[in-house]
Amino acid sequence: MASEFSRPTKFPPGMFEAFQGAEDPAHLSRVAHDTAAALLSRVQSDPDPEVVARLVSYTDEHGIDAIAELWSRASAKSLPGALWRVYLLRALIRQDPRSMSLAFQRGSEVSHTIDQVVAGAAVPAGPDEVVELADRILHGLFTGDFAVALERAAAFARVAAAGSASLADDADETDSVHPDRSAKLTTRAYRLTELAEELASCARLWRRDALD
Repeated sequence: MASEFSRPTKFPPGMFEAFQGAEDPAHLSRVAHDTAAALLSRVQSDPDPEVVARLVSYTDEHGIDAIAELWSRASAKSLPGALWRVYLLRALIRQDPRSMSLAFQRGSEVSHTIDQVVAGAAVPAGPDEVVELADRILHGLFTGDFAVALERAAAFARVAAAGSASLADDADETDSVHPDRSAKLTTRAYRLTELAEELASCARLWRRDALD
């Protein structure tokens, strides 16, 4: 799988849009669950700043595929599934912070929710700000309230999804040079919505001590 990535956090074209959560329990790996639980327990019990920093930036050096091979096949509603999705969201943001910040900003304008507040992004949320937010959310998984970190990630994804859908509408009406832009933005909005729902479900399960 590593050969599919030209740089550690780069996706091949269409990878995120083609991503689908693995809902079938038959795909679960005991190794994925054991490693996720052991990692989280060890770091939360002794949150050494250097260790946490290495975990946050792990995919920058080793690639998102290193995480994908370990956790991406786990159920969407599981501990490894939750960790994978936060790493995936961070990698998506770091790959194209300008587009993600634009989607988040538009989503903040068109959605009538408190999601942008829950996400905790700076106002306005430019490329640098959304990259920094992604790091803070992942950092919070290891050093703060795990459910809160998942809820912040879900909130960001919902706002960016709303923004992507709105930008897709604009592109559909005005972008004759790139006629496929609207379809790509619509697909991304759908995937972000799906990601948000999965992260929110994981947060609820964690609060009930039921996220395995």
